[in-house]
Amino acid sequence: MAKGRKNRLYPGISDELSALMRTGWADTERHDLTPDEQAPYAARRRAALSARFPGERLVIPSGNLKVRSNDDTYPFRAYSGYVHMTGDQARDGALVLHPRADGGHDAYCYQLPRDSRDDDEFWTGPTAELWMGRRRSLAEAQLVLGLPCRDVRTAAADLAAGFDGPTRIVRGVDPALEAAVTSDEERDDELEEALSDLRLVKDDWEIGELRKAVDATVRGFTDVVGDLSRAVATSERWIEGTFFRRARLEGNAVGYGSICAAGDHATIMHWTENDGPVRPGELLLLDAGVEARTLYTADVTRTLPISGTFTPVQRTVYEAVYEAQEAGMAAVKPGAAYRDFHEASQRHLAARLVEWGFIEGPAERAYELGLQRRFTMAGTGHMLGLDVHDCAQARNEEYVDAALEPGMVLTVEPGLYFQPDDLTVPEEWRGIGVRIEDDLLVTADGHENLSAGLPRSADDVEAWMARFAG
Repeated sequence: MAKGRKNRLYPGISDELSALMRTGWADTERHDLTPDEQAPYAARRRAALSARFPGERLVIPSGNLKVRSNDDTYPFRAYSGYVHMTGDQARDGALVLHPRADGGHDAYCYQLPRDSRDDDEFWTGPTAELWMGRRRSLAEAQLVLGLPCRDVRTAAADLAAGFDGPTRIVRGVDPALEAAVTSDEERDDELEEALSDLRLVKDDWEIGELRKAVDATVRGFTDVVGDLSRAVATSERWIEGTFFRRARLEGNAVGYGSICAAGDHATIMHWTENDGPVRPGELLLLDAGVEARTLYTADVTRTLPISGTFTPVQRTVYEAVYEAQEAGMAAVKPGAAYRDFHEASQRHLAARLVEWGFIEGPAERAYELGLQRRFTMAGTGHMLGLDVHDCAQARNEEYVDAALEPGMVLTVEPGLYFQPDDLTVPEEWRGIGVRIEDDLLVTADGHENLSAGLPRSADDVEAWMARFAG
């Protein structure tokens, strides 16, 4: 927990103040709640997890607050595996799947209950309800989640006693619960792998949430184009703030640190300082995504000419990346190997780099040796969902070495990055970075580009900017 202050204004609480604070409160228990629309989907996800670990107790914590500074904490964001299995985002919670003798598991959820008005805890600390806001009661949580709910303050003791079989817990999320159980690190890692594996194919509800996140992101990009003149007058921070406003208005926040990279900052893969100048004649690489209130996030990138039109060299680079993305997207279909879209994009970029004389050919040899990576830097995409790099702990045989299936959602994001100090390319190419990224849903007969509401070709980008740029 956050460390308290020594220099408090009030030395203590008088008996009279304590008595005053404990009286005169209305009963605010809610009796009009209905199960969350995600509840039946979460129940099916738990059943799939249960089937993987018969006879074993499984513990999936939501996580705790983390200190930012002194008695201030970072905004809480629940562990994605817990959210996926419960639909809940509360701090200090835990899902437990307890094995039944006749097979399967009984699922219940530990929650932090409401503060009692019979003592001073509800108003005397930075995590008390009068400081942080009302929480659900256990009865309310049980109704919304469709799960029996218990007081998390007994969880450590409950988990430490009364079970003789094997236990698995997700490590690194809740130290107190982790210390309460006896488990094996390798077996615990298998639980985390399973939680990632089970997110690879999205259900209909998840796809709907991703659509909301992407649609809001499209509007956020349009906001930025409309505010470009103010960014030129200030800095990349204006772009960051403009997109963040849309993310907070329509979602929970941004799904990751926005990359608002103007000029040669666009050559830095994860530029999040966002404090540089925005100058006409240069490019702006904007990589940003709205995180929906349910924590599903978009991840979209567009590279924009700040003046509204590409220079000849900028257009050459941009069109090479666009063509590489087209090749990659064409490879996204059910039954195709996950690696196919990456290889299609990278092969195209390798051929262009050989054609320009920046790497030694022939193109196939350059690709096999990975020579294009000097200028492409990263892979060409990743799974998308509750995390921007979703399913990150999934097994290779279920992810990068597997075939695509309907319901998977992934990004296709080739790029070329010519560093400002790279003497192997002509001077006019240095400092140019271009990435184009879209979010694709694998369908029964191919794919759907969820972010198709944003233009991609150079001509369409220029026309879009002419329409909206301020």
